[in-house]
Formats: sequence, structure tokens, C-alpha cells
Amino acid sequence: MTRGWQLTRGDDRVDARLLDDVGDLGAGDVTVDITWSGINYKDALAFTGNPGVMRIDPLVPGIDLVGRVSASDDDRWSIGDRVLLNGDGAGETHHGGLAEQGRVSGGALVAVPDNLTDRQAAGIGTAGFTAMLAVLSLEDHHAELDSVLVTGASGGVGSFAITLLARAGATVIASSGRPEHAEQLTLLGAGEVIDRSELEREGRPLDTQTYSAAIDSVGGRTLATVLSRTRQRGTVAACGLAGGTELPTTVMPFILRGVTLAGINSVQCPLELRKRAWERLARDLDPSIIDSVVTTIDLDDARRGADDLLAGRVRGRLAVDVGGAS
Repeated sequence: MTRGWQLTRGDDRVDARLLDDVGDLGAGDVTVDITWSGINYKDALAFTGNPGVMRIDPLVPGIDLVGRVSASDDDRWSIGDRVLLNGDGAGETHHGGLAEQGRVSGGALVAVPDNLTDRQAAGIGTAGFTAMLAVLSLEDHHAELDSVLVTGASGGVGSFAITLLARAGATVIASSGRPEHAEQLTLLGAGEVIDRSELEREGRPLDTQTYSAAIDSVGGRTLATVLSRTRQRGTVAACGLAGGTELPTTVMPFILRGVTLAGINSVQCPLELRKRAWERLARDLDPSIIDSVVTTIDLDDARRGADDLLAGRVRGRLAVDVGGAS
């Protein structure tokens, strides 16, 4: 018996139920007793039945999971190992973390760092993992860090990106549509907070060179504006599309300023890069920062948490207590 959320499609709606038994866990060579999960933007979309996320029917949502191995056919993992998973199709093409047990591929699992609790690892989740991948991308492209813009700064990715960049010595400009969060963003490490409306207005293909680099979790018009304001040979790491999938720009930032647009894919991520990212997260994130960004909810409240996230009522991250530890 595996208690968890199950999504099924009806004629004109999605039925989301918390079941005492979600049934068959699907394919995989490692079984994990899940202690914590989270609510990400994709999870919130899954609860609406979004076909780009809900790829199988029925589906256990949850693109993140943290727990302990209870069975393994993968030599890399033994019973009792603490493990985590971000993406790799969980909560999309196969059952995810919003259930008490999951069956996954051992080839995408990472050991939970010793200095992190299960709750903290889930609180970091895909948001922190994605933010770290974006920071690593900026570093790998040798981006200057004297003026780094972070869009969607009040969200999970943005919040972690700010503190990770500050830890790396960057001067961070945070863009947010929530002025009431400015103080918190400053505490995370932002040197300046600007209103997101400054980046949403239609501008020129090449605008004033302002930012040495950027991490963008918004997309759409915002990303186009960011590209137009990125300095010579700067890098923009793009990891979100909350503002839309269209990119109304030209080739001018790329061929006249040598700007690099680096895509961040946290779902299909090589294992060595997963390990590298989590090693840095364990090293660079102060546990008190994690706790300040994360709000805990029970498994029973996952649907409400998804609704709140889509409605813009969530600051930072939602970690879901699956195993009843809180």
C-alpha cells in the first residue's frame, strides 16, 4: 500500500485524489521510501492536467523526491542509502515524489549530502538544482560577475540563484514583481532590487549595455529585454518560461555583442553534472538560508500548495512532508 496523490484525466477535467494506494509504481531498478518532496511550477501544472507535463495517465506528480533506498537492482545503491532525484521524467513520464514510495532509475539518483537533512534537500529541490546549474553555466562560460541580473527573483529558482551568486562573489541585481519581498531579497544577497516592469516593456533589439550576465527564469519579453541589455561577451542562462515561450528578439545581441544564450535543462541532466551541482549546493548554501526560503506543508495539502503557487501566493519553496516527519 503506497499512499499518495494520483492524477487521472476525465472528459473535461483532471481528477486529483489522495489515495491510500496509488497502485503500480512503474518501471525502475531502485525503490525509494520517500520522506520529502516539493511543489514546483511543473507540479502545479500537472495538477491542472497540463499535457506538456502530465505525459501518462494516471500519474503520481512530483518532480523531486528524497528518501531512503528500500530495494535496489543497481550496484551503486544499497538498502538504507539516502538519495535524491530531480527531474529525469519523475512526475511527467513516470510516477514521481508525491507518494510514500517511488520506483526510479538508479542512474539519475544522487546521494543526499551528509550536511543536509532530507527536508533541506527537498527544500532545495529542482529550484535550487536548476539555479546551481545556471551558476555553473555562467562560470563555465567565464562570465564576469560584477553585474548579474536575476529575474523571477522571488521564486524558488531566483531566490537560490541570488544567494549562490552572492556566495560566488557576484554583484546581484534582483528583478521581482513583488516589492514587499525586497528586504528578503536583499538579505539573500541582492545588491539592488528592481521592478520586473522595467524588463517587460517592449524595447530595442540592442539597448544600453547594463548586465555582465543574467539568470532568467521568466522567458518571453523579459528574456528578450535582458539579452538586449547584456554587455559584450556576456552570458544569459535561461531556465524558465513563466512569461511565455516566444522570444521576440533578433540575432543582433548574439552577432554584434557576442552574447551567449545558455539553456539550462535540469530534467535530462548527465549524472556527473548532477553530482557536481549537488556538491556545490552542499558547500555553498548556508542551511539557515535554505530554511528561510522553504515553507513546509503536509502531503495532504499538496493540491492546495499547487494552487497557491499558480496564483502567485508562494514566496520561495514549498517542501512536502511525505513521510510524516514534521
